[in-house]
Amino acid sequence: MYFTRSPIQKIKPPVFSLKLPFVRENGGVYQVKSSSPGCPKMPDMLHLREYQRQAVNSWFANHGRGTLKMATGSGKTITALAIACELYKQIGLQILLVVCPYRHLVSQWGRECEKFNLQPILAFENLRTWQSQLSMQLYNLRSGSQNFVTVITTNSTLISEGLQSQLKYFPPKTLIIGDEAHNLGSPKLEDSLPRNVGLRLALSATPERYFDEGGTQSLFDYFGSVLQPEFSLKDAINQGALVHYLYYPILVELTEIESINYLKITKRIGRSLKYRERQDGAILDLEDNEDIKSLLIKRARLIGTAENKLVALKELMQTRRDTSHTLFYCSDGSQENSHRSSLHQLKEVAKILGVELGYKISTYTAHTSLQERETLRRQFEDGELQGLVAIRCLDEGVDIPAIQTAVILSSSGNPRQFIQRRGRVLRPHPGKERATIFDMIVLPPTLDREAIEIERNLLKKELKRFVEFADLADNAGKARMELLNLQKRYGLLDI
Repeated sequence: MYFTRSPIQKIKPPVFSLKLPFVRENGGVYQVKSSSPGCPKMPDMLHLREYQRQAVNSWFANHGRGTLKMATGSGKTITALAIACELYKQIGLQILLVVCPYRHLVSQWGRECEKFNLQPILAFENLRTWQSQLSMQLYNLRSGSQNFVTVITTNSTLISEGLQSQLKYFPPKTLIIGDEAHNLGSPKLEDSLPRNVGLRLALSATPERYFDEGGTQSLFDYFGSVLQPEFSLKDAINQGALVHYLYYPILVELTEIESINYLKITKRIGRSLKYRERQDGAILDLEDNEDIKSLLIKRARLIGTAENKLVALKELMQTRRDTSHTLFYCSDGSQENSHRSSLHQLKEVAKILGVELGYKISTYTAHTSLQERETLRRQFEDGELQGLVAIRCLDEGVDIPAIQTAVILSSSGNPRQFIQRRGRVLRPHPGKERATIFDMIVLPPTLDREAIEIERNLLKKELKRFVEFADLADNAGKARMELLNLQKRYGLLDI
């Protein structure tokens, strides 16, 4: 039993008679005042949606533990900060610790926290910039000269000695929030989560870890299981938390050389499966061992960097020269035994758009500095840039609601990436009635009898994702027709 048990026992679900945490007086509505600057306080005129209130209630009813599985863009950050405000009211919460996977999310959380009257310490990168500040505020908290401390950090800083040495001084009335919490399920990160903190909240649209049931369970063991009700993409669109969208699959053929390599890899997958069946006497999941997983990754890279995607992109964008607020998602990998760098597709896309077609675009990668990212975000929102050409770093948590159009040249096999990207594009923004998504889908080459059944099983998971997204689009009928021939070819009409 943790020594934090006492504050957990004292919390109870809030009563939402109006809007958390407003009270009515003399016919008007006024804000509950915090006792001092830097203490949690709901922003004026902020109205929680019904599903957000339900999420807050569920977490309190679960005794201060739980995972909120809410669609990307549906307001997880606001919901989490509303919980912190309510905890401050009920038990005098003293510390809010937010852990994010990336530096840019620390800055983003910092901006949101300031709206809630908080004065966060941004604890990442240079130790000297934050450690003395944190030590002083912890001392002030213990001495009673300060009521509240907010710390926002990264996963990499969490495991550092600099922060770990401070966590033991955090009081029982501390709330830890794991943002994009699926990342925290890795052994090293999970071991670094503070056990002396009893109030725990995980946020993720996709908390289940890809190929890692053990890591997923460790995550739930620490934070608590997924709370009901879950809030899906369909729920978010129906309730106005995300905008409607149009979905256009673009079917792309492989080149002759790519087709040959594709067939070789697919047959190797088949041989690996047969060998495993003979060894274990049972049919295994396609992704059940490292050999098969490695081949799947190799094949996914081949698909991701398919040359004809560049041809399709040029054809598409030649007719959309006036487009603005557009995001281009590129592959982050290259074919094995190739001299092309992992940035090959990104560079080629930037060349087609910026040089050949004259678009005002910029690239956005992991090497882009925080300061430059903020500049690009502002230029993109203001329309100075028509588009951003990005790899994975725009998948998780980045809040650029002005995005109106996305062109997805490459997606990994991980469903999380697809879900995250949808939410990025569908965030509401003034004047944004509907989003548009162009999704490049590589058509498998003609296969012989040996390979076609393997391909059918591999394709089934991919098609489910495309079909789900097509079904939720405003042009669902047309989008589904684009996929129909692919379903017919592989006998997958039941999806």
